[in-house]
Amino acid sequence: MAARTKARKRALDLLFEAEQRGVDAADLLRERLAKPVTEHPLAELTADLVVGVSERRSEIDELITTYSQGWSLQRMPAVDRAIIRLGAFEVLYSPDVPENVAISEWVSMATELSTDDSPRFVNGLLARLAEVKPTLA
Repeated sequence: MAARTKARKRALDLLFEAEQRGVDAADLLRERLAKPVTEHPLAELTADLVVGVSERRSEIDELITTYSQGWSLQRMPAVDRAIIRLGAFEVLYSPDVPENVAISEWVSMATELSTDDSPRFVNGLLARLAEVKPTLA
């Protein structure tokens, strides 16, 4: 697994864990940076993704709610919420990552970690966000 893919997976793990525990993802990140639970330090990309999603969470959630036809955030599986939030952050706010690469990475994560229907849903929603990105101010 490539280093960037591993960093994305660790960001996903942190967002998912934070939601399950009912804690702020940025606080959990700070905790893990201060007291790592593995021998491998968190990658800078992991931290950037978690902080980015945390800082823009309400904006990201509003866009997800607007463009996820027929699916409320609460109705989505928890892992899909985390994948879509991270994917939306990369698609919308990471100029160094091509949109198609970000979408592909997060669809791959959904394929590996979620339901059979999740990859198609993640792909459609992230592609729609990429499509409307120029209209967002």
